[in-house]
Amino acid sequence: MNELSRKFFGLLAGGWALGISALASAQVPTESGYGPPRDVSVDGHRIDWLIDVTNVFIGILFVIMVVWMVWAVFVHNERHTAEYDHGSSRHAVTIALVISALIFFIVDGNLFYHSTKDLSEAFWNYERHGGTGAVRIEVNARQWIWQARYAGPDGRFNTQDDALTVNDVRVPVNTPVMVQLGSPDVIHNFYLPNFRVKMDAVPGTVNVMVFEAKETGQFEIACAQHCGVNHYKMRGVLTVLPKEEFDRWAAQVSTDSAAVYLEEDEEAHWGWDWKKI
Repeated sequence: MNELSRKFFGLLAGGWALGISALASAQVPTESGYGPPRDVSVDGHRIDWLIDVTNVFIGILFVIMVVWMVWAVFVHNERHTAEYDHGSSRHAVTIALVISALIFFIVDGNLFYHSTKDLSEAFWNYERHGGTGAVRIEVNARQWIWQARYAGPDGRFNTQDDALTVNDVRVPVNTPVMVQLGSPDVIHNFYLPNFRVKMDAVPGTVNVMVFEAKETGQFEIACAQHCGVNHYKMRGVLTVLPKEEFDRWAAQVSTDSAAVYLEEDEEAHWGWDWKKI
């Protein structure tokens, strides 16, 4: 191997090692096994159940269609005399309508009923998640970061004692959380795979997301809308803490944020008055 080849492979190996180490340092703890990320939310099981049941229905339909096609291949072969039919007879139309209705009401009907029920009972149940003791967070999605704001001791947003973070959202375990989302530039999407929730952040409006964690740990925050050339950088971490630890953290961040507060720094005052739902 000549000198040029050794340098090339040395640079290649060094770049690979640096890339692997950077990737490892940027990841939350990995999960083993197959399937979606594990559910760590109180209501995430609703989404998983709906997906699992829908997959069962689709699997049954797939097997029926495969059996039907295999049967047609062996029965309606070159030894079978073809029967020409427009398919417009009363009998053919009735069979087509009955089969279509069964598929629609069993598969789509199940999706419609349970998704509407889940929205009403859980994911749009703002009274349950926005009551006394709930954690309220304002999230400002912008190219290419997640800005988070917690109300300080005064209980109001966009004041000097607010707790401010970037790409770092923390919530207490077993506590309802309500997030209000905004964006100053383009459409982003605040996606929490382990909590089975996502919501668009749309310029000019404030959208709402609610969830509740049932176990502690660190979990991914992703952007599920392509928001530009650096969309891949829209990564944050959501950390679920015991209630006492969260309270200490929030108090410390509020103190730190107040210490660097500047009235004239208009860009830092991106918060809004909490919207009543």
